[in-house]
Amino acid sequence: MLDKIEGRIYVLGDDINTDDIVPSHTLTMRDPTEMAKYTLEFVDPEFAAQAKNINIIFGGEDFGTGSSREEAVNVFKILGIKAIVAKSFARIYFRNLINNGIPAITLDWGINDFKKGDEVLISLKTGVIINKSSNKEFSFSKLPAFLTDILEEGGVLNKLKKRFNS
Repeated sequence: MLDKIEGRIYVLGDDINTDDIVPSHTLTMRDPTEMAKYTLEFVDPEFAAQAKNINIIFGGEDFGTGSSREEAVNVFKILGIKAIVAKSFARIYFRNLINNGIPAITLDWGINDFKKGDEVLISLKTGVIINKSSNKEFSFSKLPAFLTDILEEGGVLNKLKKRFNS
């Protein structure tokens, strides 16, 4: 799973917070799939509709700041997002991503390094992102083994279920 994460990217800016990801008016919705339709609606009203064509997000500084609501990770999972690459993450959001099985990769990328729709290949095992659209390669600090183990199991709950059901 983690040796090859491939897809098209969507690029966001700095300071994307959990209210941007999941607008507060959706928090009373009982159906997570319905909630996901409003993901990033105030940043890009077409994001949820475009998600079928993208599966990796590139963000700027402080991605995921704000409250620690897990809905802000779950909507990305529902929409098929396979990984989030950002210049930096809010600490709790970073762990919520990992705990829910979505790789969170920190990379100090430049404005000309990636653009919406670029095809990329990510390897968590080697710590490399290849922008196949521009033939550029970028190295990032690999995640510690205990976080990679959680991702390999599809999240912390799956890891715990496997451990206690053995």
